[in-house]
Amino acid sequence: MKMQVFRNSAALFLVTCLVSFATTTPRAQAWQTNETGTSKSSGDSPPIDVEKIVRAFTAKETEFRHALAEYAFKRDATVQTIGMGGQITGEYHRTSQFVFNDNNERFEKITYFPLPTLTELSVTQEDLEDLGGVQPFALEASKLAQYDFKYFGKERLDELDTYVFDVAPKIVPKKVSERFFQGRIWVDQQDLQIVKVRGKGVPEGNQRFPVFETYRQQVDGHYWFPTYTSADDELIFPKGNSVHLRMVVRYTDYKRFQSKVKIVDVGDSEELKSQPTPSPAPKKP
Repeated sequence: MKMQVFRNSAALFLVTCLVSFATTTPRAQAWQTNETGTSKSSGDSPPIDVEKIVRAFTAKETEFRHALAEYAFKRDATVQTIGMGGQITGEYHRTSQFVFNDNNERFEKITYFPLPTLTELSVTQEDLEDLGGVQPFALEASKLAQYDFKYFGKERLDELDTYVFDVAPKIVPKKVSERFFQGRIWVDQQDLQIVKVRGKGVPEGNQRFPVFETYRQQVDGHYWFPTYTSADDELIFPKGNSVHLRMVVRYTDYKRFQSKVKIVDVGDSEELKSQPTPSPAPKKP
């Protein structure tokens, strides 16, 4: 995200693209400090096989991403800039349905998208990449081997017992277009799937990206899909300019895609073959 005066060209870009943001201030760097409710393993606790846990939940993450490709869902994204007195100075609101066409291809169908009124920010391609990448999913399956995972401890998260890991790319790329997640993840001890993430997209370069939190819920009794992403912080740019930004993204109405193709099993196929073919009706003279 870049800091600049809003122009007509930026307005046109916002009308045609979906935006995402994150925060980068000291108070947003929560994943780097101890949190209430998080405790490291004590000497009396059974030893934790960290490598085994990492292998398990990264494999689950790959499986989860493949499964998600078979689901339709609704995404409602709202981004606001906040003034000195707490008033909203600009807003971007876009509601989309991700549905399938007759060729079984998923696409975005925009159902609500008023003209954006943001005036303090310029949306970049990296913002768009983060909205569909690190913000809802944190770890891209194809890049898992490029991350370092540091075990932080255990935490009771609502009704879930979780393992907590700090995550960072092994090598931060120089190109801002190559997006990675840096932050903290919570992994359910029973399902060994990610249930919460907090962090940001990196690298930043001259841009600034917010720290966000994403929560997941279990869908169809199996996979944990993202349901809620939020950010609320100041983006402080290299020249000292700052923008207070709030973001809320909700993911709802997950439905597994049902193909219209009728599948006939072997038994039905044999039964159909055994039925006599009706004779054609005689033509009238």
